[in-house]
Amino acid sequence: MKPKPKKSDGKGKRDGLLTTGEMARLSGNTLRTVRFYEETGLLEPAERTEGGHRLFCRAEYDKLCLVSELRSAGLSLEDIKSMLEVKQHASSGGEAAQDVIGRLERQIAVMNDRIELLGNLKSELEVTKGHLSKCVGCKDRAHFPDSCGNCEVMADARRITKAMSVLWSVERCRADE
Repeated sequence: MKPKPKKSDGKGKRDGLLTTGEMARLSGNTLRTVRFYEETGLLEPAERTEGGHRLFCRAEYDKLCLVSELRSAGLSLEDIKSMLEVKQHASSGGEAAQDVIGRLERQIAVMNDRIELLGNLKSELEVTKGHLSKCVGCKDRAHFPDSCGNCEVMADARRITKAMSVLWSVERCRADE
């Protein structure tokens, strides 16, 4: 059972504590997100003001920032919460460390795969953007929109990417696949 946050005399902010709004603003999150993370047990206010406003310590702000980054990297809230709770469920520091190391290794592998995918996609989109930039001044009604693949600009393209094929309905030759 979580201990109840202590009541503040209103001087809490001078002690370096942050309001829910400050937590949201400084971390780039919404108020709703900060409140949701508190409701799910990811964040815990240090105290409350007489008016009932939550005040958070710097460690909770750091946790919010890490949780936000992990969410942006694709981790589920369940996985994040589970990782944050490892120490409470382990019988020793060694056991907890082994558990977290295993989790981190798996996430690093997933991130490396994602980084490779994003790098390849970025390259493809840059090539596609280069091809499409040649179409910016196009006034050719004979080929647009259904026969762009027959246009001399597309015929001159060295490599038709999958994105170009899908976005601009341009056939890819077998060598490009």
